[in-house]
Order: sequence, then C-alpha cells, then structure tokens
Amino acid sequence: MRFYFGWDAGWFGLVIGALIIGLVVGFFVSRYVFKKALEKNPPINEAAIRAMFRSMGRKPSEAQIRQVMNSMKKNNSMM
Repeated sequence: MRFYFGWDAGWFGLVIGALIIGLVVGFFVSRYVFKKALEKNPPINEAAIRAMFRSMGRKPSEAQIRQVMNSMKKNNSMM
C-alpha cells in the first residue's frame, strides 16, 4: 500500500523553478536599489576628502578636491 502525500514531479519542479527565478530577480533588483542608494548618498564626499587631506597634514586646494571627486566618479562608473 502506497501513501500519497500530493507530491509529484511537476509541482516539485515548479517550486524549485520559482525559487531559482525569485533568487535571480531578487539579486538584480537589490543590486539596482543598492547602486541607486550609493549614487544618492556616496560614501565619500568633499568634506571627507578635506578631512583625509588634513589628517595627512596637508591643506587641499579646490582643484585637488575636484580632481579626487572626478577620479572617484570615473572609477565608480566603470563598475
């Protein structure tokens, strides 16, 4: 006598397929949201660059600050 619990290969395949699709879609959505959040709130801003220069004992000019910011934007756009 066989016990039948309502499982068959079709339902099991659908559940596994939905799980895989959900993981892939979730990965790309979270990556997109994370990139947008970093663009709005960058981890390094001009004040942080000024503080970094001061900690090294230098007084940065505005040109140096703009140069560092531009190089960071350039490096972030490559990702």
